[in-house]
Amino acid sequence: MTLVLNKATTVLPVDDAERARHFYADTLGLPHRGVADDGSEMFGSEGGPMLQLMPVKDGMHSEHTALSFEVSEIERTVREMEAKGVAFQDYDLPDLKTENHICTTDSEKCAWFMDSEHNVLCVHENITTAADYQL
Repeated sequence: MTLVLNKATTVLPVDDAERARHFYADTLGLPHRGVADDGSEMFGSEGGPMLQLMPVKDGMHSEHTALSFEVSEIERTVREMEAKGVAFQDYDLPDLKTENHICTTDSEKCAWFMDSEHNVLCVHENITTAADYQL
């Protein structure tokens, strides 16, 4: 079995599917693919990874990043998202500090925000190349 050759779907719990659909489609600009039989809102581009927003009653939400979007210019992305009403999280911890909502590490720049359903999401920009990673 080779999973790497298959399309992946990220499933996030949502309390209000309609509110979540508006956030992901209108605020984040993700292409809405339709509604599944179970009421899940489906997002994604043809043949690419999918995002499924699954309605759950009293859903559990992670306190950690549930989904991260790679971007090419994080500063511009943060400004554009703020203009659409996205509120970014700021941190001032010993190992995690943000400046203008962005945390810079040796390998990437990251900015975290919550979706309409309190799932923690992230936008990140890689500042190293794949060749820089040692596995």
